[in-house]
Amino acid sequence: MTATATATEAASAPPRHPLPESSPKRRHRRAPAALWVLLVPFLVMFAAFFIAPIVFAIIDSLFAQKSSGLGLGAPTREFVWLENYGTALANPSFLASLGRLVAFSAIEVPLMVVTALGLALLLGAAAARFPRAFRVTYFMPYGVPGVIASLLWGFLYIPATSPVLQLLGALGIDANPLSSDAVLFAIANIALWGFAGYNMLILIAALDSIPSELYEAAKLDGAGEWRMIWSIKLPLIRPSIVLITLFTIIGTLQLFVEPLVLRPLTTAISSDYTPNLAAYNQAFAQGNPNLAAAMAVVVALLAFGFSALFLRIVNRKGNRAW
Repeated sequence: MTATATATEAASAPPRHPLPESSPKRRHRRAPAALWVLLVPFLVMFAAFFIAPIVFAIIDSLFAQKSSGLGLGAPTREFVWLENYGTALANPSFLASLGRLVAFSAIEVPLMVVTALGLALLLGAAAARFPRAFRVTYFMPYGVPGVIASLLWGFLYIPATSPVLQLLGALGIDANPLSSDAVLFAIANIALWGFAGYNMLILIAALDSIPSELYEAAKLDGAGEWRMIWSIKLPLIRPSIVLITLFTIIGTLQLFVEPLVLRPLTTAISSDYTPNLAAYNQAFAQGNPNLAAAMAVVVALLAFGFSALFLRIVNRKGNRAW
C-alpha cells in the first residue's frame, strides 16, 4: 500500500527540469572562475611591481662587488651576508640622516593631520560658503608634481627671487628658510602644501557620511558646534584620521624629492641629508648599488616599524572610545 502510494506520488509529481543558464545557482557555480579572471591580473601586477622589487632589493643587499688582486681585473659579485647593513649602520652620516628623518616625521605628521582636519571641519561646517570651490582650491596643489612644487617654493625661499623675503627684508626681518636651522621646516612646508588637500578630501568624505539625524538630535539637546565636533564628528571619523596619519608617516619616511631639488640652492642639504638621498648617492654617484639596497631596506623596516607601532597604539582598547 505504501509502495503503491509512493509510486503514485512520484508519477504525479511535476518533472524536474535542469536549472536555466541564468539561474542564481548557475551563476554562483561560475563565480569562482569569474573571480579568478578579475583577480589574476591584479596579483600578477602586484607581484611584478611591488613584491619583486622588494625581494630584489633584499637579495641585492646581501651581495657586494669585490675586486680581486690589485684591483685590475673585473670585480666579482660575492655573497657577504649582512656586511652592507653593518657598513650602513656604522656610517655616522647615514645614522644622522635617520635621526633627521625621524625629526622631520615628528614635525610633519602632527602638522599634516591638524591642518587637514581643520580644513575639513571648516568646509564641513554649515556656515561654510562655496564649499566645492574651496575643495578644488585646496586639492589643486596635490596635482602639482613634487619636483615642480619644490622648484616653485625654492624660488620663494631665495631672497633674490622671493617677493615675500624681500618684503620682510624691507621691514628689517632677516629670514632665510634655507639655512641649516630652518631648512627642515621649509621642506615640511612644501610637503604640507602638497598633501594637505588630499588628506582633507578623505576627511570630508568621512564627514559627509555621518547621518544628519545625529546633528539634529544634538541640536535639540542644546549641543553647540564645538560639542558636536568633539562628541560626534571626531569619534565617527576616527578611522579616517588614523588612515591619513598612517599615510603621512609612510610618506614622510620616503622623503627624497624635496631635498634633492633644493640641494643646489643651499649648502645646508648634503648628499646624504636623508636616507633616501644617501642611498641614491651610493647607487648612482659612488657606484655601490648593494650598499644602497641595504640602506633602502633599513628605511623600509623603519617605516614598517613606525606604522606597526602607531597602529598598535591607536588600536588599544582604551583608545577606541574617542
